[in-house]
Amino acid sequence: MTGPRELEMGRTGPRPSNFSSSASGSRRLALVLSASVLFAGGCATAPQRAAFVPTGDPIVDGNARLATAKPQDRVMWDYRIAASALRLGNFEEARAKLDDAILNIGGIIANSADARRARSLFSAESAKTFIGEPYERVMAYYYRGILYWNEGQPDNARACFRTGQFIDSDAGEGYRSDYVLLDYLEGLVSAKLSGDGSDAFKRAQANAKGRTLPEYDRQANVLIFAEYGQGPRKYQGGEYGEQLRFMVHESAAHSATLTIDGRTVPLPPYDDLNYQATTRGGRVMDHILGNKAVFKSTTNTVGDVALIGSVIAADNIRRYDGTKSRDAENAAIALGAIGLIGKIAAAATTPNADVRMWDNLPQRLSFAALRLPAGAYEGSVQFFDAGGKELPASTRQVSINVSDPSRDTVIFLSELKR
Repeated sequence: MTGPRELEMGRTGPRPSNFSSSASGSRRLALVLSASVLFAGGCATAPQRAAFVPTGDPIVDGNARLATAKPQDRVMWDYRIAASALRLGNFEEARAKLDDAILNIGGIIANSADARRARSLFSAESAKTFIGEPYERVMAYYYRGILYWNEGQPDNARACFRTGQFIDSDAGEGYRSDYVLLDYLEGLVSAKLSGDGSDAFKRAQANAKGRTLPEYDRQANVLIFAEYGQGPRKYQGGEYGEQLRFMVHESAAHSATLTIDGRTVPLPPYDDLNYQATTRGGRVMDHILGNKAVFKSTTNTVGDVALIGSVIAADNIRRYDGTKSRDAENAAIALGAIGLIGKIAAAATTPNADVRMWDNLPQRLSFAALRLPAGAYEGSVQFFDAGGKELPASTRQVSINVSDPSRDTVIFLSELKR
């Protein structure tokens, strides 16, 4: 009997005699391998984009990124630029970007072509047009509502707050439409427009988790919207990145106060976006991505098994009596083809969760309303940690100019710098 035979993949030079006699079968198997490799590597590469050179101005840089962004990322950049513009007091830019985002959100939700593509085994979820998770879409309407109020259109602001709460209505049991400020602000607008805001106030109070909300003051003419802390961050989990997960570190700032006109106005955290991001339960897309991950794992395993079987069959094409086994040759080719198809299908399956995000959202939202006569006021907003200790590095100076006491003056305060 001959000694053990050695199978060396990719080696040049003479091969063992039992393989040289089956050159025809090996060539046919090699053709299958080559065709599959060409198929897998034949995708065209995307054209290179111009290098981005940051200026340090979040609006300028954001618009430069938007100008060269993929169309499906347009809303994401609208979101980010709008938040930066609000914090810099550029309400016109913030309004333009939010209007563009909201217009696109409406059209995208009505047109499900992107969603159908994302459900395909071979299309990534990130290939669909980005509109954000519900908490991100809620914030687009929340910010737009603030801007409408600043523009003297409280009725449109109320519509935005209602829409935001509606977007949150498909969360899991116990977490539906549970933003405090969206209901509270809806009721305040109604009260200031001589309507009945009591039902909205009751809903807000029920969601406030024991915190007592201030009663509506119809004569309050200065509206303070405040935010602090860093909001949720997305990342992929699971064997194939098929799970959308959130990184939710507690921000240092847990509360704030506004000092103005000789008084101290509390700005407690009424809503927490980390909480909102992590309490919605599973998405429909999570189930789809889970199935993609199972398919990827199964086809990858089948491919491995078939390729191993192909190698074993190819190694036994020549019988011990020196005759050629046609069945073994055919089996080697068939198993090789099945294995390669399985491996290609597994490689092409994209179960990865979409982790594009509105990355400059705050963690906590607050609000206060007060009365001030006409005049210019200088003050400051201080932020405090969980133990009530002031965070001096976060202190912001505030200027409030009340030109017409009969008209609401909207002030937006943020601990975040961009």
